[in-house]
Amino acid sequence: MDARDLVRSVKAVGTAQGARALRSAWRRRRTDARALPRVGAERARTPGEATGAEPRPGGGVIRFERSSLWVRVAVGGAVFFGWDGAGPEPSYALAGTCPEPDPRVDLEPDKDGGWRVVSERMLVIVSRHGAVEIRTPGGVLLRRDLPPRWWEGDGARDAGGAGTGDGVPGLRDGVPGPREDGASARGDGADEQGSRDDGAQVGCARWLQRSELPPDAHFFGLGGRAAGLRLRDGAYRLWNTDPGPFSPGQDPLYLTMPVLMAVADAGTHLVFHDNTWDGHVALREGAEGLGSGHDRPGRCEVRMSGGPLRYWVLAGPPARVLHGWAALTGSPALPPRWALGHQHARWGFGSADEVRRVAEGYRERGLPLRALHLDIDHYRGHRVFTVDGAHFPDLPGLAAELRAADVRLVSIVDPAVKAEPGWTVYDSGAAADVFVRDGRGREVRGVVWPGVSVFPDFTDPRARKWWGELYAERLAQGFAGVWHDMNEPTSFAAFGDPTLPLSARHALEGRGGDHREAHNVYALTMARAGYEGLRGLVPEQRPFLFSRSGWAGMQRYGGTWSGDVETGWEGLRASLSLVLGLGLCGVPYSGPDVGGFTGRPSPELYLRWFQLGAYLPLFRTHAAKWAGRREPWEFGDEVLEHARAALAERERLMPYLMTLAQLAHRTGAPYVRPLWWQHPRDRDLRECEDAFLLGDALLVAPVLAPGVRGRTVRLPAGRWYDTATGRAYEGPGTVRVEAPLSRIPVLARAGAAVPVAGADGDTELEVWPPAPGRTGSGLVIPDPGEGWDRPDPERFTVRNADGEPGVAIEREDGRPMPYRVRVRRG
Repeated sequence: MDARDLVRSVKAVGTAQGARALRSAWRRRRTDARALPRVGAERARTPGEATGAEPRPGGGVIRFERSSLWVRVAVGGAVFFGWDGAGPEPSYALAGTCPEPDPRVDLEPDKDGGWRVVSERMLVIVSRHGAVEIRTPGGVLLRRDLPPRWWEGDGARDAGGAGTGDGVPGLRDGVPGPREDGASARGDGADEQGSRDDGAQVGCARWLQRSELPPDAHFFGLGGRAAGLRLRDGAYRLWNTDPGPFSPGQDPLYLTMPVLMAVADAGTHLVFHDNTWDGHVALREGAEGLGSGHDRPGRCEVRMSGGPLRYWVLAGPPARVLHGWAALTGSPALPPRWALGHQHARWGFGSADEVRRVAEGYRERGLPLRALHLDIDHYRGHRVFTVDGAHFPDLPGLAAELRAADVRLVSIVDPAVKAEPGWTVYDSGAAADVFVRDGRGREVRGVVWPGVSVFPDFTDPRARKWWGELYAERLAQGFAGVWHDMNEPTSFAAFGDPTLPLSARHALEGRGGDHREAHNVYALTMARAGYEGLRGLVPEQRPFLFSRSGWAGMQRYGGTWSGDVETGWEGLRASLSLVLGLGLCGVPYSGPDVGGFTGRPSPELYLRWFQLGAYLPLFRTHAAKWAGRREPWEFGDEVLEHARAALAERERLMPYLMTLAQLAHRTGAPYVRPLWWQHPRDRDLRECEDAFLLGDALLVAPVLAPGVRGRTVRLPAGRWYDTATGRAYEGPGTVRVEAPLSRIPVLARAGAAVPVAGADGDTELEVWPPAPGRTGSGLVIPDPGEGWDRPDPERFTVRNADGEPGVAIEREDGRPMPYRVRVRRG
């Protein structure tokens, strides 16, 4: 944190809090200096030569002179690789137990002393030196992992550091360098993460894995990244971080994941390094047709500060890859229908009367509103699970009033608990011994909004149970959902990393360890505590929860949002990148703070952000209390009318959005998809980052720059209709479409049957005629209500026909058509 950041933090939290943050930062530095081992001599190690192999179900273990590699193909096609005895469990990412091995797969000898594993979806070849090739069933190379390297010794520590190696930022001769913080592989003598296949624990050396990919491969994912959907050359840190108000140049952000998708002509694959420690991923795209016709492969280097070297690979078309990812790490939570509508939030709702005024403002102007979110203002002294009775004297009554108007209340929930003896929440947590402690057994204390605070250890099942039961208070106040904030976790610091000491001790499900291993899963385990608590308290309803931070598997419990994106056109562009990138990491429900968090947007910027938000899964306006209002009527009559049109279209698309939500829940497919989703081999589409698919039927081309009233759009193959003008365009190719201030371009795929809400509110099918000689399709999954019902999908076939209306549509199961049909004309 530089001087400007310090001034900003002091202004944000107050002078007294700024002083506390300064003391907290010094205390954190002293604690880690005392508790973490000093750096000692380190020894580099590689696997050496293969010495033999042991077949096992789904593959086998290949033994080398100085290591071993377990290759295991799971039912469903995902392939696990575990070096140095690392097994797939325990894992915070996996949903339940590890999938069963595929009994059809065997480990076979290969040429030159290597080994191979042949599965239905991948061919794995392991050389005698430990290089791993992953190929398609037809033998086309997807990636080649070079033999890894480990650094071990007294005080072996994390791989941060700077320098350059092989042209990749952040590497020095390809070897990760030391860090200033002294992070090491061990805390106070307890064994750290690193499960063996025999149930024992392995040590925590830092390690490096280099990989080569096809020269045309593009990279996507790694959690929430703001610089663009496609990950450019550079180094990306794997450490959940509260950056404060951020712009596209900042990295890392709140939600990082070691989940990387690579898309090339050879095919698409996803690799997940199941390791929660601090790390870096350095990427460099390849190049084709260099001198003498040679190609330069793409490069990926993963370096971690500790923990096991283990990873999963899934390959196939993008839809299959994310289906496999959902099967491995859990189905995305299904939000209630109201959570797919417009939601309004503000840090700065000072009273119940102000909340009523905002709700009434929407109602008076005929603007749809589904939820209002209360920030930390409604707490008593910013204490979690409390209410400021002076300004919100009857919160249950307010919630009931809003509910009568079909508007829900959603509550912020922060993890920090004010360290205040005599307060029920603190006292009960202290009595249950659920707060994070240091190596001397003392409660770890930081500074957050309520002041000096303690932090539940959500890696302890006892803490999760205690925390989940506290949500009964939120339900009693009338809240219908929660949003988790400040859960990286954040502790204000005038300098250094704004989180807990790296030496802070965590239960880690009984294994024991410190914050270096637990930090990245803190928000994930908090989400689990909240989700399981809400499900236990109201078992007949699906919980609604979203979180600022998280890790692989976050989708099991809910979604996420952008965090404190800066107000500006760059922030608008970053909003789209974040939603698309998180969807490719398996988190389909997300969205930005519409209008930006930090400043006062111009009317045009606000409107264009609002129009984009109307097509994203989480559609929420939000801002800081110093950043002005975000109600549509605050920006003039013209903006109000255009925002009204965007809200009306959002409501009209609710049956389609509910269908997409249930598809995400059942298949892992994101609502919002890159243009290359169905055509990953289209190199031009792989370059597109300024438009997206909403499901399979609609293409949305937002306006991301000021003064734009028309824009070019790259179309996937097939015929597409401009939904505003009806004009037909043929893809693949680039077309120019109108983008007046009143709307952003939306195109419908020819042959699509889109479920929409009719004028009477009933679902009807909006059909776009197929191209000559082609057919189309549609899908409706009815709204299951707020419970756990699982409606059957209804599938439809669309074809051209003689006479009026020129299109025939019928159910695939032959049953009578249950919906009205409206044919749109080109």
